[in-house]
Amino acid sequence: MRPLFRRKGQTMFADRAKIYIRSGRGGDGHVSFRRELYVPSGGPDGGDGGNGGDILFVVDPGLNTLTDFRHVRKYCAGDGQEGQKRKCHGADGEDRIIKVPPGTVITDAETGRVILDMANKTSPVVLLKGGRGGHGNQHYATPTMQAPKYAQPGQKAKELWVNLELKVIADVGLVGFPNVGKSTFLSRVTNARPKIANYHFTTLNPNLGVVDLSDGNGFVIADIPGIIEGASQGIGLGLEFLRHIERTKVIIHMVDAASAEGRDPVDDIRKINAELGNYNEELLRRPQVIAANKMDVLYGDDAEAAVGRIRDAFQKDGVPVFPISAVSGAGVQELLWHVNGLLKTLDPEPIEFEPEYVPEEEMEEDDLPFTVKKSEEEDHTYLVEGPRIERMLGYTNLESEKGFEFFQRFLKENGILAQLESLGIQEGDTVKLYSLAFDYYK
Repeated sequence: MRPLFRRKGQTMFADRAKIYIRSGRGGDGHVSFRRELYVPSGGPDGGDGGNGGDILFVVDPGLNTLTDFRHVRKYCAGDGQEGQKRKCHGADGEDRIIKVPPGTVITDAETGRVILDMANKTSPVVLLKGGRGGHGNQHYATPTMQAPKYAQPGQKAKELWVNLELKVIADVGLVGFPNVGKSTFLSRVTNARPKIANYHFTTLNPNLGVVDLSDGNGFVIADIPGIIEGASQGIGLGLEFLRHIERTKVIIHMVDAASAEGRDPVDDIRKINAELGNYNEELLRRPQVIAANKMDVLYGDDAEAAVGRIRDAFQKDGVPVFPISAVSGAGVQELLWHVNGLLKTLDPEPIEFEPEYVPEEEMEEDDLPFTVKKSEEEDHTYLVEGPRIERMLGYTNLESEKGFEFFQRFLKENGILAQLESLGIQEGDTVKLYSLAFDYYK
């Protein structure tokens, strides 16, 4: 197997990065009471906290690598400010907009699950919503509690480590071992200008080009480098480039049909298919075409025998073989038109990866406030009140056995029992939740 090198001082193609993102925390609601001359009972006037800033991702067509994320790894939105008296609303936190190249896939760094695919997104997308600002105490006045001394805290910031992976958006992926003529082919059929030389190691950058056929026909093709034997196990730069082929709809295998360097074209195709299957079995279900290159150095019976051997191995599986010369252009147009026809039978939209993980759903929290305190009017009595308690009582049937079990679990999981014990509650004492009263037993 040939080694993979890069020239000294050559920059690696940056197609993957790991970054930390955090939305803004919501500002706390404020507790205050209106105090003005001649207004003896002005009531609560605490303002709401500001919302935390969002983390947004947007596609920047001018970017083509993730290099910038190698240098800056933390991206935080602004926190919301606390509410103020006189019902003044706290200022909202500033959003953080993160620009990425087209084709970037965002995954959870811990599990690898897909969160967001920026293949078809033309507008900014919110990935982490900022925390909601908490309600001030003005919202919690009731006929039975006209001077609430609590406010809602701001919702916590949401944080996440994510991987950014750039997966090239191209209709056709051009694969093959190094030095089979892919760069020469790409330079002939597209506007791409890859470096061409007799290297025994792989090109470092995926090259993209547009094949422009007549009458509005054409497609985008990418030379996918790095797919050598062992690539799916991470040998060389294989894994760094295999991800680029996941979006392609048709795969062109380019082989050296003349075996000019002693390579076996049939064995090469089988090895590359094995690497594709090991990486993602779905790739083997994509339409494939074989470009038998370097036919310009073969003549007569030798040419027919070389192409015939490849056809015998793969055409029975429905994989057509096109003898071509990337140098002279012979057979190239027939290959391109065949691929163009294949693409017309497939969905024209770029392949997009479906989300497997929605951070907002798993990070949702119940942040409504509540208070636990001793009664100032009744001995051995403790009061548990607040919007969270009211909401729980609204959907819990305490008359049923399951409902009462849920109620007890709610008191434990929300730390209410722990707070009662820290206040010194004893067995037989009374716990009141608005109009409901319970005896406490450990």
